[in-house]
Amino acid sequence: MAKITGQDRVTARLSRLASEATVRKVGAALFAGGQLIEAEAKHLITEGAVSGKHHIASKPGEPPSNDTGTLVSHIETTQPEPLKVEVSSNAPYAAVLEFGGSKMAERPHMRPATDRKRQEVVELVRNAVNEAIGGR
Repeated sequence: MAKITGQDRVTARLSRLASEATVRKVGAALFAGGQLIEAEAKHLITEGAVSGKHHIASKPGEPPSNDTGTLVSHIETTQPEPLKVEVSSNAPYAAVLEFGGSKMAERPHMRPATDRKRQEVVELVRNAVNEAIGGR
């Protein structure tokens, strides 16, 4: 008969992975990651923008330029479930800016923000999981 070693240790780590404490830690890391993406999207919109009379519209393919502040104020991070985080741009015209429309080329802000922060978010979640299961 073969002897299996380390089974208790692996079982304990798996139990910690499924625990309420792990869900809280990983959920917190996911929310923090969402907030990083939110902040980056807001930064992309407001970077160099001028509101009011001297406002200059962004060029196609560039993030939209801030004018009234509506777009920036409607970007939010929510956590509808413990392990689900959503970063959304909820201004009425956000989707048309992000993806373009029949009369306007796209001016993405959410996708570039996500791309820029992806690795940081992955690291936050990886560290939370490792800490929760006692990996590193």
